[in-house]
Amino acid sequence: MEIRPVRYDHPDAVRLAEQVQQEYVRRYGDGDLTPLAPEMFVPPRGLYLIAYEDGAPLATGGWRVQEDLAAGYAAGDAEIKRMFVVPQARGRGLARRILAALEADARAAGRTRMVLETGTEQPEAISLYASSGYAMVEKFDEKFGCYRAYESSRCMAKLLVSTSA
Repeated sequence: MEIRPVRYDHPDAVRLAEQVQQEYVRRYGDGDLTPLAPEMFVPPRGLYLIAYEDGAPLATGGWRVQEDLAAGYAAGDAEIKRMFVVPQARGRGLARRILAALEADARAAGRTRMVLETGTEQPEAISLYASSGYAMVEKFDEKFGCYRAYESSRCMAKLLVSTSA
């Protein structure tokens, strides 16, 4: 298994994005309306990864800079987007590996906190993030957190830097 950086508009990324949208429709009744563009994931202001095995894309995830103070974000924030593992590859730790790689890259790019928005219909995602050190935080503003008004929305965060002196 190999994790590679790709552009968000890479054909494999587009196919996986379509699959994750189908997953959202199945779980929530609609796709994710968050506007995303390939340039949001270009280093050093972001990164998009795909895990491959025998040439097949199995998992994906990205981070982007997100610092709008008025929307509830903080200077130094990075936001996780489009974490997804194809159904046949779940339970193998791929999401955890991609998450760790995204955190390491964001930290190396000077980001100090990772934030994300997920939902109650994704209990395995909430469990992954909680077991990886993420804690629930106040919901982000609707300008960027498209689902703040949704009861099912959950926002989480994790410091990427040590708070000890």
